[in-house]
Amino acid sequence: MTATALRDRLITLLEPLVEQLGFELVDVEANAGRGSGMLRLYIDGVAGVGVDDCERVSREVSALLDVEDPMPGAFTLEVSSPGFDRVLRKPAHFERFRGARVKVELVVARDGRRRYTGDLVSVSDRGIELEVDGGNVMVDFAAIDRARLAPL
Repeated sequence: MTATALRDRLITLLEPLVEQLGFELVDVEANAGRGSGMLRLYIDGVAGVGVDDCERVSREVSALLDVEDPMPGAFTLEVSSPGFDRVLRKPAHFERFRGARVKVELVVARDGRRRYTGDLVSVSDRGIELEVDGGNVMVDFAAIDRARLAPL
């Protein structure tokens, strides 16, 4: 299974549980390995996320993973807040941070350029508009490989 397929499978499995616990699953990082795999969840909440929240989510997710066994081999589970450079994965994430500075990496380069950093001007059903280097760039969601909040 590819890393992307594993990540997508874990998001599909874990997102409903995390939401049921009152949090948003921001992102998942998964590295399967022989006895040294890592599964890291980034969660957020309306009032932020504390250590107790991370521990609670970790316990519940761990129980689900024991039943579903989606990752081969042993792995360490970590749950944390998304941090200042949080991942933007869904249209709702982009909408929430409209006006913020973001870094976007495209699946395929456009005019020889794969990375854009700029202010998130608008969000539509199809994609986003960034103000980059004094001009505006439209990017379809399907063209985005990764996106994060960027430091000023």
